[in-house]
Amino acid sequence: MARMSPMFRRSDRRTERKAPEDRLVTLIRKPGCHLCDDAQQVIEKVCADLGVPWEKKDITEDEELHRQYWEQIPVVLVDGAQHTFWRVNEERLRKVLAQ
Repeated sequence: MARMSPMFRRSDRRTERKAPEDRLVTLIRKPGCHLCDDAQQVIEKVCADLGVPWEKKDITEDEELHRQYWEQIPVVLVDGAQHTFWRVNEERLRKVLAQ
């Protein structure tokens, strides 16, 4: 049987709810990427509303990130785990950050 991508598997992360300030959203992007700009706008809005810190990383400055994500830019990580790529859905991001 084929293995499902970790992005589409349900995980058993049924742990205690984290405070917003204990979460971290990471945007992995590259210069000149219009989808990255769109993703950043959504992340800035949601994180500001919820009080969640966020950071951005440039794949052109990190060989490992480039190797891992170059076909999926932009990529959004939540607490170090891949949340989505290409398009960021505001409602979905809010929901995962509220867990």
